[in-house]
Amino acid sequence: MNGGLYRSTHAAPDGQPPRQDGVTVISVDGPPQESPAEPGGSTAGQSAIMAVGSLVSRVIGFVRNALIGMVLGEAVGDAYTGAQFLPGQIYELLLGGILSSVLIPLLVRRRKADPDGGQEFTQRLLSFAVVMLGVATALVVLAAPLITAIQTSSDTTSPAFRDLVTAFAYLILPIIFFTGLSALIAAVLNVRGHFAAPMWAPILNNVVVIAVCGVFLLVFGTDKELTPENITAGEIALIGLGTLLGMVVQALGLLPALRKVGFRWAWRWNPRALGLGEIGSLAGWMLCYVGANQIAVFALVRALNGSEGEDNPGALAFNNVFLLMMMAHGIIGVSVMTALLPKMSAAAADGRLHEVSEDLTRGIKLVSAALAPIVVVYAVLSGPIAVFLFQGGRITNSDALAMGTVLTVAAFAVLPLSISFLCTNAFYALQGNKTAALINLPVVAIRITGYFVLAAILNESLIAAGMTAANGISYLVSALISLAVLRRRIGRLNLGSVVTALLKVAVAAGVAAGLAYLVVRLLPGSGAPDGRVEAILQLAVGGAVIMVAYLGTALLLRVQEVSQVVGMVRRKIGR
Repeated sequence: MNGGLYRSTHAAPDGQPPRQDGVTVISVDGPPQESPAEPGGSTAGQSAIMAVGSLVSRVIGFVRNALIGMVLGEAVGDAYTGAQFLPGQIYELLLGGILSSVLIPLLVRRRKADPDGGQEFTQRLLSFAVVMLGVATALVVLAAPLITAIQTSSDTTSPAFRDLVTAFAYLILPIIFFTGLSALIAAVLNVRGHFAAPMWAPILNNVVVIAVCGVFLLVFGTDKELTPENITAGEIALIGLGTLLGMVVQALGLLPALRKVGFRWAWRWNPRALGLGEIGSLAGWMLCYVGANQIAVFALVRALNGSEGEDNPGALAFNNVFLLMMMAHGIIGVSVMTALLPKMSAAAADGRLHEVSEDLTRGIKLVSAALAPIVVVYAVLSGPIAVFLFQGGRITNSDALAMGTVLTVAAFAVLPLSISFLCTNAFYALQGNKTAALINLPVVAIRITGYFVLAAILNESLIAAGMTAANGISYLVSALISLAVLRRRIGRLNLGSVVTALLKVAVAAGVAAGLAYLVVRLLPGSGAPDGRVEAILQLAVGGAVIMVAYLGTALLLRVQEVSQVVGMVRRKIGR
């Protein structure tokens, strides 16, 4: 699915040795057992596997998003994006947060404890979850008009806009069921050490939607300026049903991988045997956590819809930039945490809290070192990135440059987001769902306050940038509070070494940013390209300067994580 805010991680590898049935499973202490151990530990190696698939998928996803913008334009694109937020919000309330915080650790424990490796328990869990997802999805689709009424304000949006959001919602909301199904299958695969299919399956989704956009252009063209008032039922149906079809194909594309890991999907209806009391006690606090986040999302979308109008970047622009931010976070932060979570969960279960602390510290350092050059690229090259990715069709150069302004702000939210994410998952490993939920309440309050305050004081053309800034501030607050609480719960976090590493990374990033800024200002367009040719030139030259300057400075400062990655690349090239 594309465009959802605050998506949960719903996959994590198991820490089991090779099973007797011949299925090879990745161990948290090393790569697959048939392969020699890679120097540098398993976290970087496992993260790299997932990062490659995530990168390819997300790059294709940007092609999809760019085409949607070109096909629909700003006004209709905002309505489509507003409707697309809804399945993600409802999915998170139903399953997303519970899956990563409750079910993944539970599946890991049952895989260790049960004689059949958790096969029967997983079958019962899937049977129960599929039924509940189906019922919930049907109810949500019926309530589509009510949900969209909450998300849009009659004072700031036109009746035609609200009707269009509702029409898209009817077609897109069934995605909830297939998103949940895809997430459950991905969890089963990752718990059994299979990472490839879950990371590559979204490509199927994106290819389907790209094909639908191509059909739309062939059938309807781009001559007419689309507005909520003149878009036809056929145009709505093609884009809406095409979006739903993409998610259906993604879910079905994961089924063959289940047999590959030795899991057979048999229907077992026995909810009592699932221990729903244990799941419910843990999930209750997770629902509090996720519910607070979704209130924030409704507030966000209402604020963005309030900026509806010509030349004002709204939901479509915000979502495009948010996906860029989540690409960096997903490739680095999610991949690192997906590799660390089972190991941290096992250490927490055995009372080895010092290992949880060491893994969290290692994750923060690795994520910071890896994300720093991406932050610089987003901050310095935001204009050419937006023009290259999004200009075309019904998206003008000024529209794209406005998205670039939002991306500049988003650059400073990427690292706080990933560190906050690492800390939250550390609480999940400790089964501290209540603590995570309680921390999240003031964080969400700060986020929503930021939305309303910035929406009130900023010009409409800066609303999307202001909402992004509010998100970034809330991520930073979340990370600081979480680290303080974790230090009291699991002991010393070796924050001194973390601060030292962050300072070195900041110096390397600052050098790279300064040099790239000066070089790009000397190129045609001076950072605000008037087309893709100038954008490509600025991206090529500026990107090269950033990478060379960052890597060179980081190696001179002996940033350990950068040295490890460079060493790993050299070894692979040597082979």
